[in-house]
Amino acid sequence: MQVKSLHIPSVLLLTPRVFTDERGYFMEAFNHQTFKEATGLDVNFVQDNESKSTYGVLRGLHFQSGPMAQAKL
Repeated sequence: MQVKSLHIPSVLLLTPRVFTDERGYFMEAFNHQTFKEATGLDVNFVQDNESKSTYGVLRGLHFQSGPMAQAKL
């Protein structure tokens, strides 16, 4: 996630990094640590990812346990 200051005081533009290939794309729409470092705000929203697969692409299922686990919708 890139963070850019705008000409209006205290207004930031948050731009997600998008990774694309022939299968589709993946993006991390929000990252708590990057947001906190850029704004000083400690929000409770940790991370948001989005992906889109091209027709016919088969994606694997993911599972992660433990203290750094992630849930998938």
